[in-house]
Amino acid sequence: MILTKANGVSFYRFPNLLPFANLRHGIFTRNGGFSKGNFSSLNVSLSVGDDSENVIRNRKIISMCMDNGDLVFTKQVHDKNVIVVSEKSANVSASSETRIEGDALVTDLYNKMLVIKTADCQAVLLYDPVKNVVANVHSGWRGSIYNIIGATIYAMKENYNCIPSDILAGISPSLGPCCAEFLNYKKEIPGQFWKYKDSAFNFDFWAISADQLSYAGVMPENIYSCRMCTKCNKDLFYSYRGEKTTGRMATIIGLK
Repeated sequence: MILTKANGVSFYRFPNLLPFANLRHGIFTRNGGFSKGNFSSLNVSLSVGDDSENVIRNRKIISMCMDNGDLVFTKQVHDKNVIVVSEKSANVSASSETRIEGDALVTDLYNKMLVIKTADCQAVLLYDPVKNVVANVHSGWRGSIYNIIGATIYAMKENYNCIPSDILAGISPSLGPCCAEFLNYKKEIPGQFWKYKDSAFNFDFWAISADQLSYAGVMPENIYSCRMCTKCNKDLFYSYRGEKTTGRMATIIGLK
């Protein structure tokens, strides 16, 4: 990934998304914000126990880094509902937590910065440069089981006539195969995913997401996975597995 700094805040960008002048995206770390204690410091979630004033200030910082775009949040529930952000869905964009539930956002609107909040789960950014459509996917282990990535690409096809082979994808920092231990995997994870498990009960969800993108029609050469483990890098990223009480970092994509 490419490290970038703006307004005093460092964030990463995917090299396969950088060439497009009308595209804004960022994978923010936990650093550079106003939150204190366990939430130090760039927490963007209002629902984890952090001081709301600090969260709003943090959100303003990341909006400034995205050319002051409107941040579009959703109530993430580890399901497979995909929200198509249209002019009629203005309530999705707010400075407070929205009640609209969904774990993926898709749009072709300008100045709408789609935000996914994570602390070990993956955020998967999607961009179709032909139809000029963006998507942001929250894919934790439940999202992987539901194949929310495939559901999002299907929504891009149905709503915007996107062709999957045109789509570029980036997989954010998340819990790596070094730390994604599931001792009760036989109860939690369907058998079709067991081939991604090693002998220590760790699952490779990076590989699962890459395969789900490919199965949905995204070309392997269009997929960039940063392969950075959040639990192993708690100085940079929030990790629920590593800390329990912690914040949520922002991964963002939008059109300008």
